[in-house]
Amino acid sequence: MLTAPVQRPGTEFFLNKKTAKTIKEKDNLTYGSVNNMLPDDMSSTSDDLDDLITTIGTQGIDLLDGPIYDVAIIGGGPAGYTAAIRATEYGLKVALIEQSDKLGGTCLHVGCIPTKALLFNAEIWEHMQHAADFGIEGIGAPTLNWAAVQRRKNAIIAKHANGLDFLMKKHKIARIEGNGRLTGPSQDGVHSVEVTAASGEVSPVKAKNVILATGSEAKMLPGLEAGGRMLTNIEILAIDELPKSLIVIGAGAVGMEFGSLFRSFGAEVTILEFLPRVVPVEDEEISREITRLFKKRGIEVNTGAKVEKAEETETGVKVTFTDTNGKTQVREAEKVLVAVGRAGRTGGIGVEKTRIELDRGFIRVNEAQETAEPGVFAIGDIVAALPQLAHVGAMSGMIAAARIAGKPFRPVRRDRIPACTYTEPQIGSVGLTETQAKEKGYTVKVGKFPFAGNSKATILGNHDGFVKVVAEQKYGEILGVHILGPQATELIAEAVAVLELEGTVEELMFTIHAHPTLAESLLDAYGAAEGMAINA
Repeated sequence: MLTAPVQRPGTEFFLNKKTAKTIKEKDNLTYGSVNNMLPDDMSSTSDDLDDLITTIGTQGIDLLDGPIYDVAIIGGGPAGYTAAIRATEYGLKVALIEQSDKLGGTCLHVGCIPTKALLFNAEIWEHMQHAADFGIEGIGAPTLNWAAVQRRKNAIIAKHANGLDFLMKKHKIARIEGNGRLTGPSQDGVHSVEVTAASGEVSPVKAKNVILATGSEAKMLPGLEAGGRMLTNIEILAIDELPKSLIVIGAGAVGMEFGSLFRSFGAEVTILEFLPRVVPVEDEEISREITRLFKKRGIEVNTGAKVEKAEETETGVKVTFTDTNGKTQVREAEKVLVAVGRAGRTGGIGVEKTRIELDRGFIRVNEAQETAEPGVFAIGDIVAALPQLAHVGAMSGMIAAARIAGKPFRPVRRDRIPACTYTEPQIGSVGLTETQAKEKGYTVKVGKFPFAGNSKATILGNHDGFVKVVAEQKYGEILGVHILGPQATELIAEAVAVLELEGTVEELMFTIHAHPTLAESLLDAYGAAEGMAINA
């Protein structure tokens, strides 16, 4: 495709007369747009477009060879587009290859953003159910317009997709639509990426470096296919009407969020988790308390549950599982959501033609996001041992861009990555859990403060949950912070900064927090580590 390079003024474009005229007729280019394609040291003395094309042609330049980019990025999700923007900010020439006509990837279109939009609707809906508690009367019985809820969600997606289009133009990033595939090692320091458009047309993109950012896709249980009443995150976000009942298989962040969401809207929800506890990556106390709170909300939670079979019936779906006591159990519902993890999209991108090393389908990289193939980087969900989180993907993209540009960077540290689950109540955590800290040989002290003692939580009418601080005993360095409660996903940002700066309990105990705020709960939790919480 020749139109993508045309959108990149300032790149070393190559153009002959025949090609330029074809582009002119196809894309209705103006004199200025063609002139912008020229290197800085080339110009035409005529204002006529045909004369300009002739000038270009007589100087022996050929667009068919295409530009050589500093970096070509395969994948336009948060990892890919962030890497593209940062690379241009470093002065690099960038091509972004994406199979969809919309940038944003899973996160924007069928993940983080639409899910959180619906969860915010659910939060408002919950407030409306208790409006009288806040002195708001006379509004009658509220009704939920699911079609309007979906329209708002879709409008949010469209707004930010358009925003990404603007950013690509602002940073003069060449967008190339199609599936990108590595063709092998670089030749004379230049990689060739084969791009297949939706039409089937194949064209090469040449770059000195390539970043793989192809993302991930939902796993399904063996024998099941998404569709009908068997849903993944993609299908459940597009349902036409609310289900009256839902079985969720998997109690990680995705499963727990959807379970919380649809329970808020009145559905009967059953959660089945194979592991001994829900949100298994979180601190054990977080898992125990949110299980209790989910059950209090009327959500059935089954841990240690092995799903044996899921089958559609005339009215819905029937799921058979073995419970933690070894007994066979059966649950039925209108819909089933399968949320058992995600697989990296490493197939069909030419990995097998390189020295790239895979680990259970994910790509191994070093601290600079470099693969075993020189000049090829991998970022985001396809990276082995890296949490599949949009903010981690974005940061890994910035690291790769810095490495390519020869700029300083700091590698991703697993114990500095915030994890957020937007359930009701929310979960926000960073660093080591109490168990992990002890397993690493630390002697720890723990501070814990309940939101029941926080005045802002009272104002919000949301007292559930707590803040837990895990610190090293001798010097008081904070090793981990774990929050379950109102706005936990916002509060955790302070804890991330604390860990990055290697803050201690003593330092944070004397850090002033505004009153009344939910953030004060952190101050009390720091104090609690020394047995000196003020409000509990």
